[in-house]
Amino acid sequence: MTDTGSARVVDDEPGVLTGIRVVELATWAFVPAAGVVLADWGAEVVKIERPGTGDPIRGLVASGMLPTASHSTNFMLETTSRGKRGIALDLSTPDGRDVLLRLVETADVFLTNYLPGVRCKLGIDVEDLRGVNPRLIYVRGSGLGPRGPEADAGGYDGATFWARAGVGQVTSPPGGGLPLPLPGPGYGDVQAGAHLAGGVAAALLDRERTGRARVVDVSLLAAGLWTMGPHVSAADLHGTGEIAAPVHETAPNPLSASYVTGDGRAVVLVMLESDRFWGPLTEALGRPELATDPRFADAASRMAHSRACVAELDATFGAMTIEEAAQRLSRQRGVWARFTSPGEASHDRQAEVNGYVADLATADGGTLRVVTAPAQFDETAPRPVRAPGHGEHTDALLAELGVGPDEVRRLRRPGRSG
Repeated sequence: MTDTGSARVVDDEPGVLTGIRVVELATWAFVPAAGVVLADWGAEVVKIERPGTGDPIRGLVASGMLPTASHSTNFMLETTSRGKRGIALDLSTPDGRDVLLRLVETADVFLTNYLPGVRCKLGIDVEDLRGVNPRLIYVRGSGLGPRGPEADAGGYDGATFWARAGVGQVTSPPGGGLPLPLPGPGYGDVQAGAHLAGGVAAALLDRERTGRARVVDVSLLAAGLWTMGPHVSAADLHGTGEIAAPVHETAPNPLSASYVTGDGRAVVLVMLESDRFWGPLTEALGRPELATDPRFADAASRMAHSRACVAELDATFGAMTIEEAAQRLSRQRGVWARFTSPGEASHDRQAEVNGYVADLATADGGTLRVVTAPAQFDETAPRPVRAPGHGEHTDALLAELGVGPDEVRRLRRPGRSG
């Protein structure tokens, strides 16, 4: 174990899921992201890919769908498949399916996002795999859930999590027009993947206590609706489709609003107990006279004169740079933050000392900054390991399963696995 002077970093200390084997037969981002969380927690995750093309997420750089730097690192592949072992299997062949079943015999968990029809065709549905391993926890990630008329329909986070669950609509400016697009690749996938990993952990605990092997389901629609929980309940209670965000100029609580600084950056104040923080805030901002202004004497007065109060704060922040605003806001105890880019956030001192971000050594000798699984145990941060090359561990895994050299050669013939 390495002492970083902050969060501990795992070298060889067992994780909470050390000794758990996960077999992952999944593509794109949602379900593979769950595999990354489980790997960060110490599980051995074996990623099965098709021979030849592999997981289609591998082709995003070559196809021009992802930007490239001076090297060919695929950041989406690392985000969704790092820390795993890789094997290439052609499941349409008897030999390939036989190897899968041998892997399943040794596994605790099976992760998949294959649709019901495909699972049935390949003979890898729940009962098929439970036939060789009754203790197997079978985990399904889907677009729209395991029941209903669209159970066999696919889904992506931009359509299902963002659009259909209502997330994109309520985050878009009012007034009609096109809703805002998904903020970035995998935005809903990684959130849904974390839910799926949590479901796996709960099912493992239940199996330990009761001996029962569960089927775990998470869908992108369910994850999106969970994100929208307060809005859903408000719509039911008040008959409205969304919780209206306050208009900046008339914010009911000017201490719970965003302000633009003179250099074009922005800060957000989230001081819900405004009477507690108003005086110290005005002192920190160099505007103590605002605290004694009768229009702003208490929360009710500031609400009644919110336009004037917001205008004063707009002018105050507008006369500062972001660094000046940050220095002044740091002198008081109300909650605030500057708006940052993803690159800035990844170098946030708090994120670094807690091990929320880490540098991963890539296959081409470079490094890539990645985000680690949010849940930590004993204040220990995982050490991320790069994603496997396509089928990188095929021979080693086959040998561990007792597959002999002749069978390996047969599996590697064209149209076979490997």
